[in-house]
Amino acid sequence: MHRWSKLFIPTLREAPTDAEVASHKLLLRAGYIRQLGAGIYSYLPLGQRSLNKVIAIVREEMDKIGQEFFLPALNPAEIWQESGRWIGMGDNMFRLKDRKGAELCLAMTHEEVMTSIARNELRSYKQLPQIWYQIQTKFRDEPRPKAGLMRVRQFMMKDSYSFDIDTAGLDESYNKHDAAYRAIFTRCGLQFVAVDADSGAMGGSQSQEFMVYTEAGEDLIASSASGYAANLEKATSKLTPIEDLAPTGDGAPELVHTPGKASIADVTEFFGIQASQDIKCVAFMGLTAKAESLPRPVVAFLRGDHQVNETKLAAVTGVTELRPMLPVELEVHIGGPAGFLGPVGIAEVMTQGSLNGLNSGRELAKLKGVVRENPSEGLKSIVVMDLGLQGRANLVAGANKLDYHYRNVTPGRDFTPTLIADIRNINEGELDPIDGQPLRLGKAMEIGHIFKLGYKYSESMNARVLDANGKEVMPIMGCYGIGVERILTAAIESSAAKFAADSSTEQYALPAAIAPYEVIVTITNVREPELLQAGEDIAGRLEMAGIDVLLDDRDERAGVKFKDAELIGVPYRINIGKKLADGQVELVDRLSQKTEDLAVDSVTQHLVALLAASKQ
Repeated sequence: MHRWSKLFIPTLREAPTDAEVASHKLLLRAGYIRQLGAGIYSYLPLGQRSLNKVIAIVREEMDKIGQEFFLPALNPAEIWQESGRWIGMGDNMFRLKDRKGAELCLAMTHEEVMTSIARNELRSYKQLPQIWYQIQTKFRDEPRPKAGLMRVRQFMMKDSYSFDIDTAGLDESYNKHDAAYRAIFTRCGLQFVAVDADSGAMGGSQSQEFMVYTEAGEDLIASSASGYAANLEKATSKLTPIEDLAPTGDGAPELVHTPGKASIADVTEFFGIQASQDIKCVAFMGLTAKAESLPRPVVAFLRGDHQVNETKLAAVTGVTELRPMLPVELEVHIGGPAGFLGPVGIAEVMTQGSLNGLNSGRELAKLKGVVRENPSEGLKSIVVMDLGLQGRANLVAGANKLDYHYRNVTPGRDFTPTLIADIRNINEGELDPIDGQPLRLGKAMEIGHIFKLGYKYSESMNARVLDANGKEVMPIMGCYGIGVERILTAAIESSAAKFAADSSTEQYALPAAIAPYEVIVTITNVREPELLQAGEDIAGRLEMAGIDVLLDDRDERAGVKFKDAELIGVPYRINIGKKLADGQVELVDRLSQKTEDLAVDSVTQHLVALLAASKQ
């Protein structure tokens, strides 16, 4: 058994002032972690015990479907250049050079390394399918590390990769991971939801996130009573019909002087309309993964009451990153000032702005450092209209002229976008796409993500196998990740939220499967021989029964011990105190927040049954 008096458990009475979310405060106070630098943490014995238990569960479930690897964290640049992600990962990737000047990186993920192994070792369809996984440290140059282990620069991940001969095989590998993930998160005691998600830098056709609802989360999840659930970056909704305005004059776009009316609120008040009857313009420069490419003007039009979703917009336009246009770029590429931008004549204006405006020495001087001085490459403009404007008529929009707007603007007649797509954030209360139930938005944190990568990496890195007809084909791939620390963090956040509903103090209790110890035996006064002996005996019997037990044998006041036991999150506590005279001890079940008295002889049997039930 482990004795508290012999362990290193540096608990704190108060959390550091820079700790914001509950899990960060409690992990520090409980002595699980200590910060070494921004987004860099040391895991102390209690933290490491919990993480090892999470890893053991992950490994056990993954071993049922795949084979474990261990890949290098230090990668040569060449392998990432092959896939095109050396540039695409941008500043998020840690990069370095060796003593010979060769470029390397600290891997954020291992699609490239796994694909290189596959292309060198897999020759025939007879070797497929393959599911390979690893549990390893990853690195990300997070620009704003915060919230303890939720946003860090070094973290532990279980990442796995599947190689199949066809899409049917990929579906099977994907479904195996879906089932394995559900088993893992259930065994770790988490209440989670699986949602449709964006694939981001990983690429691919389909992805699903596993999320835990928590106010500390940085993602927004849209869900409804019908069972629909999606990340805000992927969520869609049904829009209720909007009444269009009656045309004025001959119905053609009519120029209206609108002095100083630059905001949506000002425009709607001036015209006496609803924001849904106005066209909003949001202008960006889109960056691509190709080093030689210039930023590309990307202009989005949507209803005035809607907000653009940059992830959706980037996905449909094929850019890797978006940034707002600078005022000088608005002048060059659109020809209008902020607040008065609109779609009428936009295609012609942007074509001339992109090709001719940059050839002007005056404009080049203004844009020096903003774009490169090769105006003929990479500047093809993209005009995107949101689906919410499709079929609408007689809307109000900017005229690309200071202090002027148009009325009677009709999409399709007065302007033709490059493409029409869903590029907006859904609003709470809109109707889900399944059966029209109202959507609600809730904060959540991601604990796992599975992707259907398709041929992105096998194609770019030239991975080939022979099919049943002896023809060379590309294996189709999937990628699947779990954040190990995030499981621990999500469990603490969820438990702390439940305790907060009943108490003003920050408390939590970890599920027994991932707690550093399942049971703590607390001897209220070690100076009383009878209590000390009983505590030793009970802890010994629990250990013999296979229970992970911690004996608090410190010479401290009972109140101090109770608070420390609660602080480290152990779910069950046996108090050895005055009731021993009657042959009883006290069991504190912190998961249910209930207390009961047990006969000394029944403690082991009772705890075995309780733990078995908690892990089902």
